[in-house]
Amino acid sequence: MAPPTDDNPASQLTESRVTEQRNASSADIDLATALQIVDLMNAEDRRVPAAVATERERIAQAIDLIEAAFRDNGRLLYVGAGTSGRLGILDASECPPTFGSDPEMVQGIIAGGPAAVFKAREGAEDRPEDGAHEIDALNVGPKDVLVGIAASGTTPFVQGALARAKERGANTVIIACTPISRALEAHLDIAILPIVGPEIVTGSTRLKAGTATKMVLNMLTTGAMIRIGKTYGNLMVDLRATNDKLRDRSERILVEVCGISRSEARRLLAMADQRVKVAIVMQQLALTKADAIDALERSGGVIRRVVPGSPPPVR
Repeated sequence: MAPPTDDNPASQLTESRVTEQRNASSADIDLATALQIVDLMNAEDRRVPAAVATERERIAQAIDLIEAAFRDNGRLLYVGAGTSGRLGILDASECPPTFGSDPEMVQGIIAGGPAAVFKAREGAEDRPEDGAHEIDALNVGPKDVLVGIAASGTTPFVQGALARAKERGANTVIIACTPISRALEAHLDIAILPIVGPEIVTGSTRLKAGTATKMVLNMLTTGAMIRIGKTYGNLMVDLRATNDKLRDRSERILVEVCGISRSEARRLLAMADQRVKVAIVMQQLALTKADAIDALERSGGVIRRVVPGSPPPVR
């Protein structure tokens, strides 16, 4: 969209991007008390889950694409600028400790490079060729899924990345909080568009748009990881016990699932190279570590396809 010009006053009053429109509810927010600001923000934030729910089918379709990519040794790549880029990097960085995934499996790309995570580099988002260069540098291809994150739907860096990824045969998805152009749609397989309405501070998309984006990202990675067997019921079983918190969680899972003591859980984890999922299969089927790993690989990583029955019920 062209910027407003002095010789075209109407262009200054018309803004098709919902994320740049003014919110009538907050027109006098500069006169509000602290409590009134909190109440207004809470009221606006209540709109977010409903907006995300309208995109449930598109989110599910994206999960299916990502699951297929993971099963084919492909990657999920996020690309964004500013808040959107940081949210992608946050989601990607949380996958290895949560799901025991390889750090290469989910990656985040931000306009301006890693330094932009900590210090804003606003002009970095304006060059579509930089987005395309990042896609080339990562050798994105048909096995991968690229998710562009752009609250306004117009970020040139993201558009350039999506266009190049589509040229290279990747599946492409966008998360935006405003309707998008037909030109952008041509580079997409799926458009996830939770329209949360104008922000209480005009254009500050780290607010409702950021919250909606985080909700969608949570669903994408959590849903895809569950589908490839990273949980047993709702237990986080594909983690590695690499610190005190995770060791404690791992032991508690084994105690609950296998009906064994803490000391037995500790011994079993040591035999399983600190891998909870492998330990469960070893104990439940009386297998060696190698045989348990082989059984899981043959079942697509899903414990329920290896071990009969279900995990213990929630108490």
